[in-house]
Amino acid sequence: MTVKRVVANIAVSSVEGAKAFYGDILGMQVAMDHGWIVTFASDAQARAQVSIATEGGSGTPVPDLSIEVDDLDEIHRRVRQAGIAIEYGPASEPWGVRRFYVRDPFGRLVNILSHD
Repeated sequence: MTVKRVVANIAVSSVEGAKAFYGDILGMQVAMDHGWIVTFASDAQARAQVSIATEGGSGTPVPDLSIEVDDLDEIHRRVRQAGIAIEYGPASEPWGVRRFYVRDPFGRLVNILSHD
């Protein structure tokens, strides 16, 4: 099992204004825009991303962190084995990810995902 990517998600009431700050000021490019979420990325060696979202997708709350893994089933098994409550999913989403939500020990909502 390998963690492939960690994405910080920022809950907002509107994604407007994000392009000026993250795009124009910081020089990040729009990597994805579904209307309710805009992800900015850098082409630098370490691919840093910031997602600006009005929801978590599929009517879910915006997670505090998203962590991409290479084996979602294995992580799901480990979470269940540890007795951690699953707050959403596992679900295959229409934008091409399979994911589930859990809370970390500090109460942060974490979206664990893999791309289909």
